[in-house]
Amino acid sequence: MSSTTGESVPVGTGHITCDLHSSTVVFSKLSSSYPLKLLSPRVAEHGVAIVYVMSYGGGLVGGDCMQLVVEVGKECKLLLLSQGSTKVFKTRAGNRASTRFRTSSFQPTPSSLSLQAVTTQSMEVTIAPDSALFLLPDPVTCFRSASYTQVQTFHLAGSASIVLLDWVTSGRRFMDEDWDFLRYYSVNEVFVEGRRVVRDVLLLDNSPYDTQTASESCLSNPTTRSPPRTLKDRLAPYSCYAMLLLYGPQTHGVVTDLQAKYRTISIFKRATPERFLWSLTPVDDGKGTVVRAAGVDTEDVKNWFKEVLRGLEAVVGINEYRKAFL
Repeated sequence: MSSTTGESVPVGTGHITCDLHSSTVVFSKLSSSYPLKLLSPRVAEHGVAIVYVMSYGGGLVGGDCMQLVVEVGKECKLLLLSQGSTKVFKTRAGNRASTRFRTSSFQPTPSSLSLQAVTTQSMEVTIAPDSALFLLPDPVTCFRSASYTQVQTFHLAGSASIVLLDWVTSGRRFMDEDWDFLRYYSVNEVFVEGRRVVRDVLLLDNSPYDTQTASESCLSNPTTRSPPRTLKDRLAPYSCYAMLLLYGPQTHGVVTDLQAKYRTISIFKRATPERFLWSLTPVDDGKGTVVRAAGVDTEDVKNWFKEVLRGLEAVVGINEYRKAFL
């Protein structure tokens, strides 16, 4: 979608600005450029808007760099969704048309090509008083040899709310690509009135180096040392890991239900791993909640989130919520 203001849009960038006029959310800015695409359908629910964040070609390749700025106006409710998982294709030599910035933090493994580039996405979000952002995309799926970095920063007013879902799958299991990407790095930071309340970092590095500790290395006999453990070895048997953050007054109903559900969990030793695991942790003196989940199948994780977040129907509308977990 071209810029609503008619100005040129830098390659790989997007900007969303919405405000409430009467009972309708209006976009004063909704702009994007290749490979980023933003689409906003009509919404019947008062005070609610939806934007689909997508990419041309159905995925991202090595060297793609996307930067999105989001400004949620006072008393607005904005859902940021996707249509299908964010696919990150394998890195390839050469420059992409969408490459504008290079990151020096990524160090290719000895077996990878020096010309391979990391795929990056960044999001900077400002949420005004009494407004809310519901970031509920489909999971990121990295293909074999892909390298992906994501940095998302959220600035909330004191009465603002956020529901943030950040999750990743093991890849194309039907292609025998189970945790076979090079590197996945995701950072989420949340600030409330300028004070950082959450910083969540996930690094999945498929380094070929031995994962034994230094003490184990010194004490063990080189001839009897176990072979290096791959990322697949370390994350098995699960194929999907997720982090959900809920913060602010518009999430209280869902959080209350989650806390009640969590109190019913019985802990006991099992001979085999559970097919689905989840945990709940309060943050910022109970003002926010972090939920972590892992599942053998991605659909199990998706269906669980769809059910436990159903209380958001009362916040954003039934039809609008259902678009998040199709």
